[in-house]
Amino acid sequence: MQARQRAAINKMGTLFKMGTLFVVATPIGNLGDITSRALETLKQVDLIACEDTRQTVKLLNHFGIQKPLISYHDFNEDKRAEELVRKLAGVTNVALVSDAGTPAISDPGYRIVRICRERAIPVIAIPGPNAAVAALSASGLPSDEFLFMGFLPATKNARRQKLESIANVTSTLVFYEAPHRIEEVLSDMQEILGDREVCVSRELTKIHEEHQFGKLSDVRTQVKARGEFVIVVAGATEFHKRAPLTRDEVLKTLGMSRNELYDLFFRKKNAD
Repeated sequence: MQARQRAAINKMGTLFKMGTLFVVATPIGNLGDITSRALETLKQVDLIACEDTRQTVKLLNHFGIQKPLISYHDFNEDKRAEELVRKLAGVTNVALVSDAGTPAISDPGYRIVRICRERAIPVIAIPGPNAAVAALSASGLPSDEFLFMGFLPATKNARRQKLESIANVTSTLVFYEAPHRIEEVLSDMQEILGDREVCVSRELTKIHEEHQFGKLSDVRTQVKARGEFVIVVAGATEFHKRAPLTRDEVLKTLGMSRNELYDLFFRKKNAD
């Protein structure tokens, strides 16, 4: 770490009498994308909190870094966040990393950052690779205003309801998606959002990086269901904005008949 940065970290720890949480972005595929600042931070901190210790060890070994690791993932985030905050309060500098990309962006990290903010523990972002921004920048779709949606719900009804709720958004839409759902998701998008322009990016920064650009009706037939995906979809235009859902469309989205909806309504009303 540069002497000035190291001095700043030490000064901050002395001033606040506590450690600093560094939110460190790591490569999403190509290890050459890591920043020199990220590497120096990982070398300097006392502890690295990572989504999967096995993945992070590979990264650290590649760059000759040895540091204590502690797991921090979706299933232990609540408990581990409090544990790490106690360490930070004891003047331990902690780096937070995910398996790939920027922590807290569709990855664990939000809770510990929130607690640190509430308790005035210093938090510093070490920016770097992010799949959503990388895909958007290479999509050819408007990037001056976009809405990042992360992963859509896994179940069909919930996913279609979410798509219905954003059908009239005019900003470019950005989604993450897993390979086993990509074909179904693109089909739902075409049906609900219309046959818009889309860029589907696969395996960003890796050897088999691929981008499919065109109308949803064309792209969905070309996509290979392998790898990790980012879907960038054109926003709604004034001409193509959807009218409010009709009653029959609502029933179709909910997967219910009219009688079933009425029965549910009256049961709830009687229960109240």
